[in-house]
Amino acid sequence: MSEEPGDLSSLRRWGVVGAAFLSCFTCFGVAYSFGAFFDSMSEEFGSGKGMTALMFSLTTCFYFLGGVVTGKLADRFGPRRVVMVGAVSMGVGLFLTSLVQAIWVGFITYGVGVGTATACGYVPMVATVGGWFNKRRTVALGLAVAGIGAGTLICAPLAASLIDRYGWRTTYVIFAIAGMAALFIASIGAVKPPIVGGGGAVDLRALTRDRRFLTLYSASLITTMALFTPFVFVKTYATDRGIPSGRAAALIGVIGASSIVGRLGLGALGAKVGPIRLMQASFGVMAGSYAIWLVADGRYAVLVTFAIVLGVGYGGFIALSPAAVAVMFGTNGMATILGATYTGAGIGGLVGPPLAGAIIDGAGFNAGISYALITAAISTVVLFTLPVSRTSAA
Repeated sequence: MSEEPGDLSSLRRWGVVGAAFLSCFTCFGVAYSFGAFFDSMSEEFGSGKGMTALMFSLTTCFYFLGGVVTGKLADRFGPRRVVMVGAVSMGVGLFLTSLVQAIWVGFITYGVGVGTATACGYVPMVATVGGWFNKRRTVALGLAVAGIGAGTLICAPLAASLIDRYGWRTTYVIFAIAGMAALFIASIGAVKPPIVGGGGAVDLRALTRDRRFLTLYSASLITTMALFTPFVFVKTYATDRGIPSGRAAALIGVIGASSIVGRLGLGALGAKVGPIRLMQASFGVMAGSYAIWLVADGRYAVLVTFAIVLGVGYGGFIALSPAAVAVMFGTNGMATILGATYTGAGIGGLVGPPLAGAIIDGAGFNAGISYALITAAISTVVLFTLPVSRTSAA
């Protein structure tokens, strides 16, 4: 195994990981706390589950589809400027969302604001970590994206508490100030990685003809159609069955907490077993988790078990995707390639929650959960067609 690339000291190299952790914590902590706002906003605007979920879906779509743009910008200009743009977008978007008087305006303010911020703060920073590490890449990436789980763990219950005390509008103002400040701090550690081996620009058209890319892209699209269903609906599912709001919102936090285990544990194991094989296993774990949710019948202990299992699988998927991309395509232009891969997740995130909401409105929660289970199972089958070469353990 070759030495780490570039000329940064070990301390500064791990400082980049810390900056990426903070960026992921902020962006996804805000985005994935949407479930805590869901009931309050749906009640105030008189919108159904499917229409309200569309706000989250547009955000998800925007940051995943936007990743291919922010990835190219980061490869060209460096990640620091891109993350600073994300900081401004986060603050302005959330503040304007606190003022909206119609749900469709929130689609713009929240969807574009938080979506742009996350596109700027996720793909560029994760790719930056991947570019600064070789020997310890999977460990470093696991630590970086553990910020997503930590942000979900802390921000969703925090949002629920603040909403109970101050209302959802004031809570968004608080998140706007804190989120913008955190991303500006993260930008300080966003150091552009070195170019290794004289790599040039990425040919996206050639990439779309690569079977490995198409398989990973398709599996990511399909699994995210299921993945974001619990982030939007599990709190409402729990409160509908008599579980107090605080404990219901905590389920989203449990997904985040257990995803840290998946990100760190499976990320570290990926260095030995290979990220592709472990990512395939993570998809299977996510699919199995929905079967647990389906039989929960409102029992809180079973719902916690579901959240833990989903979180571990989801954490592995997020931690191992960048490592798998690095193994298959290298680290030169990694932000561009990773951003292109995530456009599939953007489409899945756009379609999935509103479709699940429409199914739930029409046929009940069990039908919506069954949809998530079937969709996740299909994505697992697709991903297992991805060839695992001997170099995948790199």
